[in-house]
Amino acid sequence: MEDYRQLWSELAMDLERHDRLMAALPAVYREVFLTQPDRPAAMHYFNLVIAEIHGLRIAELAAHREKGGKVFGTFCVYVPVEIIRAAGGIAVGLCSGSQFWVPEGEKVLPRALCPLIKAALGARLSRTCPYFQSCDIVVGETTCDGKKKAWEVLNEYHHVYVMELPQMKGNRDLEFWVEEVDLFRQKVEEITGNQVTPERLAEEINRQNRLRRALQRLYALRTADPPPISGKDALLVTQIAFYDDPDRFTAHTERLVTELEERVNGSRGVVPPGTPRLLVTGTPMAIPNWKLHHLVETAGAVVVGEETCTGTRFFASEVEEGAGSLKGQIRALARAYFKTNCACFTPNSRRIEDILDLVERTRADGVIYYNLQFCQGYAVEYHAVEKALKARNIPVLWVETDYSEEDTAQLQLRIKAFLEMLG
Repeated sequence: MEDYRQLWSELAMDLERHDRLMAALPAVYREVFLTQPDRPAAMHYFNLVIAEIHGLRIAELAAHREKGGKVFGTFCVYVPVEIIRAAGGIAVGLCSGSQFWVPEGEKVLPRALCPLIKAALGARLSRTCPYFQSCDIVVGETTCDGKKKAWEVLNEYHHVYVMELPQMKGNRDLEFWVEEVDLFRQKVEEITGNQVTPERLAEEINRQNRLRRALQRLYALRTADPPPISGKDALLVTQIAFYDDPDRFTAHTERLVTELEERVNGSRGVVPPGTPRLLVTGTPMAIPNWKLHHLVETAGAVVVGEETCTGTRFFASEVEEGAGSLKGQIRALARAYFKTNCACFTPNSRRIEDILDLVERTRADGVIYYNLQFCQGYAVEYHAVEKALKARNIPVLWVETDYSEEDTAQLQLRIKAFLEMLG
């Protein structure tokens, strides 16, 4: 990692604090991932990505900017990355999963706010995230009140553009979103100085759909008993999808899928057949938030799916290909992204349908409803989800936590008790 210190310095990073951040990652990664028995060989690529998490990709972003290209930072699955890339830009998901950044975020935000939001601003204010430092513009969205106000604060430190997401899913809301996606296209053209053409946008829609299909195949293989990959590894793959080069990521994910298919055909799994199977739903888990999956899978169960933004919501809806005009492509993009069922929508029965469908498809024995502290939308929606699951006699465990390790022992006890209840 020493080879990148000059690059980090040029990005105006706080190198001393960054060293402290990076010093903790290898030990955590080793404990969570490298101690797993019989991991798929194709996971080696994803190990390398984490080993170079603030190196290789940052160098690629720097090379892109040196040629006049622009980098867009994103926080949410509602941002249509196809438009960014069609204009010659690069889209990268921004860091927001570490307790390290929370105290810095609390200097400008209330303590009683979601740790994801506090960590996102803390990463920028502390100048310890090279992805943030590499961005020419950050794209926010209105998926919760906390984010809406936090973008105003962040705009004091970084150029922010906010996409307004409707809060309902009627026809007029879709039309509003179509217009909002087109306004975003105009902003991207302004920032990059490049026009989004139907030809280029068609290429990027195809590229992102291929990435989505690779992840769909990966998640479908987790329905096997025994599953050929751990929940931790599947989560890691999806997390990496947000910032890795899309073609490289897709190629390596397809290689992983090929290996997993061979494992399934040979009835080779990472846990014994009959191991308790859990579905996780709720708030997203950004790198390096592996806490819940690690606790579940060291307690004797396996996570077989995630109905989250770092799970199926990210890749479930493909964009319709073949629209001949830019207007038609923008509408196709808007329709596909609008299908994502976030808790910010009301009413939100479609998310409940998604959860019930995933329980059936993954053959889950139970559900863990994961909520980051102070995430009001998902916390309130638990009532409806719990009611629907209990009506189907599907056990559910409510887990509310933050990024710290303070509640680890308590969570271990609750998860083990839940598994004992499953029998």
